Amino acid sequence: MDLYDVIHRRRDVRAQFTGAPVPDDALHRVLTAAHAAPSVGYSQPWDFLVVRDPELRRRFHDHVSAEREVFAATLDGAAAERFARIKIDGVLESSLSVVVTYDHSRGGPAVLGRHAIADTGLYSACLAIQNLWLAATAEGLGVGWVSFYREEWLAGLLGIPAGIRPVAWLCLGPVTHFEAVPDLERHGWRRKRPLAEAVHADRWGATAG
Repeated sequence: MDLYDVIHRRRDVRAQFTGAPVPDDALHRVLTAAHAAPSVGYSQPWDFLVVRDPELRRRFHDHVSAEREVFAATLDGAAAERFARIKIDGVLESSLSVVVTYDHSRGGPAVLGRHAIADTGLYSACLAIQNLWLAATAEGLGVGWVSFYREEWLAGLLGIPAGIRPVAWLCLGPVTHFEAVPDLERHGWRRKRPLAEAVHADRWGATAG
């Protein structure tokens, strides 16, 4: 696929996973693309945990379900009704999961370019996630980012050492199709902002051209 086609076809997948195996060579290409992401000071602060174990995934799914209820309890009225219709994860339906972590200590105490903005290391891990997501889309694989979890709990589940943050649990696998419209827009949760509303000229609030 053309790069721009991949960017616009990419979706946060929940319900379309088939459960079919991910070919080893495709998974390797996807992880290689993630590992090729730019990083502050060339620190490469990410690691990738490939999770296939059904019991680990079941336990994580139970945790996610509990956190869903925590969030649902904060909603009422129309928002609660909309949220009740939204599937938030494909943990059990996907073929496997990839957990992306961030190690603040990677690259030593003096990471070139991080002295003024501490979060640039975390941004780097997010760039690896985006590379993974676009590569998976190009392979015809779906990705779903699950964020209904507590970091400390997930670190304990997967034996992640202290000081290393689990940034994303990504469900990965073949899909029946990619939806033309993102799930949250289809369910009326949010609508896409027009590009013109996001572009400013020189000063905040000044419209371009």
